Amino acid sequence: MKRSFWFWLYFVIAIILAVYFATRIIMTGLGYGQNAYVRNISITTDSKNKDLTAIATAAAIAPASKTYSIDLDQINARINEVPGVKESAVRRKPDGNLSVKVELYKAVALWTDGENYFPLSADGTIVNQPKETRDEGTVVFRGSVPNDIKEITKAAHNLLGDLDYMEWIEGRRWNLHTTGGITVLLPEKDPAAAIGSLIVLNNNHHILSKKLTIIDMRDSSRILVK
Repeated sequence: MKRSFWFWLYFVIAIILAVYFATRIIMTGLGYGQNAYVRNISITTDSKNKDLTAIATAAAIAPASKTYSIDLDQINARINEVPGVKESAVRRKPDGNLSVKVELYKAVALWTDGENYFPLSADGTIVNQPKETRDEGTVVFRGSVPNDIKEITKAAHNLLGDLDYMEWIEGRRWNLHTTGGITVLLPEKDPAAAIGSLIVLNNNHHILSKKLTIIDMRDSSRILVK
């Protein structure tokens, strides 16, 4: 069966393209041609208005570096060590340049060691970016923290005017410390609801303004005060 004209035309074009791309790949691998060198590194993140200088510094790619002589795993490891980076991926583009995609931790609160304040993510990760002052309108934690602080942080926001810090006790429940020096012992089950009850109690009786040292809410049937 005779082959048509179009078959042979497409066959020749396919051969030419295969030779062309094979030649480009070989030349790039050997360090020849424009695509053999890194001319640009693009860095993208899931967070807006973030300073990416530390990430670019960690990448540490010298100008005109040969793209296939660069170890992407090493670059990725350095970027992952930058404080605030949760995950990263480094990819070599067809034009020889590099693309870096970074996922950053999103701070929902602060953690303090008593001197400095550190961003704290919803999964309990303390980001090593300390500062000396506390941000206004931010819940503060001390000591160890569990792997999920979203719910308790949301509840504690309603007490920001009276809240000093939150403390995780014996790996099972929370203590709430007020700016007036009162320690509120929250129950293991549904501490967010207990905070809601405390807010109602304070609105009705101004209990957080009284000269108390402890409010024990661990027993759902009664509240003890000292």
